[in-house]
Parts: sequence; structure tokens; C-alpha cells
Amino acid sequence: MPTRKRLLPDSARRTAAWCGVLLLVAGVAAVAVWLVVALKTAVTPVLLALLGTALLGPVHRRLTAGGLNRSLAAGLTCAALVAVVGGAGYIVVTALVDSGGQIVASLKQAGQWVVDHLDVAGVADVNDLAANAKTLVGKFGASAAGGLLTGISVIGSLTATAVLALLLTFFFLRDADRAAHLLRTVAPRGTADVVEAMGRRAFGAVEGFMRGTTLIALIDAACITAGLLILRVPGAVGLGALVFVGAYIPYLGAFVSGAVAVLVALADRGFVIALWALGVVLAVQVLEGHVLQPVIQSRTVHMHPAMILIALTAGASVAGLLGMLLAVPLCAAAFGIIGELRKDDGAPEGS
Repeated sequence: MPTRKRLLPDSARRTAAWCGVLLLVAGVAAVAVWLVVALKTAVTPVLLALLGTALLGPVHRRLTAGGLNRSLAAGLTCAALVAVVGGAGYIVVTALVDSGGQIVASLKQAGQWVVDHLDVAGVADVNDLAANAKTLVGKFGASAAGGLLTGISVIGSLTATAVLALLLTFFFLRDADRAAHLLRTVAPRGTADVVEAMGRRAFGAVEGFMRGTTLIALIDAACITAGLLILRVPGAVGLGALVFVGAYIPYLGAFVSGAVAVLVALADRGFVIALWALGVVLAVQVLEGHVLQPVIQSRTVHMHPAMILIALTAGASVAGLLGMLLAVPLCAAAFGIIGELRKDDGAPEGS
């Protein structure tokens, strides 16, 4: 009996099978993202609390290893977090408020230089632009008032989210020893070991990323602060704190914080000092990219810069600044899970 000839060759069948798998994964991911966006009021504090737990976990474990009660250790750890974050925020805001007028004046002078030397048609003076801007603000005063009310509402929502995230961080730290048992309880029958391994690997990747990023941020902030102090740039400590905070958003955070430092140097110390400040910022970024990142984060999930930029773009499109903050840690967790699945399948992780 003659064998029936297949309609498609094996290569096409394999390609079709992989396309089906990719479509299924994309569909599940799209539904997951939709659910996260729909339930963002509840999901956002949980994700922030997980990041806080990953960052503060080593401190909590050291306190409990020293004989301290788990609840007391979690409370002290959360109190330290509030003190550090609040202090850094106060320093950053104070420095930017003190230097804000100088930055605006410097930008105005730079704009006037462009108008005078490049002969921009239709613009006689930067002061005319400022007057026009004031007119526009006057015309849209009602909209500005509405925006103020919206801003107050947003601040209240952010405060509530931060408080809830802090409380969840406390409970996650205190009850971290029960997480493995919870995973095994909710896992389908026969998959408890795999689910626990994936959970440990994902959280370990996030913990490593947060720990490495924090250490790199401290080194970057210390180096840039030292350079700005040597150059006698005002608000150097506050700018260093801004660099530390911005380091949690890879690439974009460093660019923004470095640009602010250069603008402050330009406003107060002139063009030459601003160039030196730019050199300090670039030197620190080169040190981070070629020394700190490979050495400090070599044992964590390493992602290509292109993958990080894609994750940042996707996070920004879904949830704005908060999405950018959460995008890279979530990708690190996903890569950790993928690495655990590949290990279970017998494939070497580096292949």
C-alpha cells in the first residue's frame, strides 16, 4: 500500500507548531497584562512590596539570624526603608527647588544665544517667548485649576499606594518563611517541586537585580557627588541622591539625573565647569557599563541592553513611570523562570 504523502514538509510543520506556541503565549501574556491594568489599584502595591521585600530580605534575615523576633525585625527594616527613602526624597526636592531658578535662567540664556547667533527667523527675544507663555497660562487658567485638583487626587492615591505597599512589605518580610509552603499548596498535583523551584528562582533573580542595582546606584551616586563637590557645584549631595534614585530605571534614569547635574553646573558655574561635570557623568557611566555591571551583576540574570530598552518601552506604554520601574525586575523574574524550566528539561542554561 503506497504511503500517503504529507501536505507540508517537516520544517514547515515545525515552524507552524512554534508559531502556534508563540501565539498561545502571546495571548496568555496579553490577558495577564490586561488583568494587571484592570486591577492596577490592587496589583501595584503588591508588586512594589515584592520589590521592597527583595531589596530588604538580606537585612531582615541578618536581624532574625541574630535572634530578633521576626515581626520586630520586619518593623525595624521597614522603618529604615522609610527613613532612607524619605531622606533621599527630601534632599533631592530641596536641591532641585534651590537650583530651579538657576536652571531656568541658564536655559533662558542658552535660548537667547541660539536666537542671536543662529538668526532664528520670527523670534526677536526669548523674553517674548516667556511673555507668550504667560498669556497662554492666563487663557487656560480654568484648565490649570482643574489640573491642580487632579494633581491633589493623584498625590492622595500615590500616598495610599505607598502606605499599602509598605504594610505589605512588612507582612511579606515577616511571613517569608511560609512562602514555599503556600506555593506548594496552590500548585497543581504533581508539580509542587517545579512550582517551588520556579518561585525561588524568580524571586532570587529579582533579589539579585535589586541588590546589584542598589550597590551600583550607591557607587554611581558617591562618584558623581564627589566629582560635583570637587567642581563646587551647588546641591551636589542632592544631585547625587537624584542619581541614586534614577539608577533604578536603567539608562533613562541615569540620562535624566546626569542631565540635571550638568544643567545645574551650567547655571551656577558656567560652560567650562558644565563640560567638566559632563565628563564626570560620562566617566561614571563608562565605569558602570564596563566594570560595575559585569562584576556586581554577573551572578544574577543578565539581560542584553536592547532587551532592557524594549522592557522599559513596554512598561512605559502600559503604566507610565511606574511601569518603567517594574519592567526590568519583572523581566528578570521571567528569565529566571525560563532558566529553571530549561534546567528541568535537561538543557544547559548557557546554550
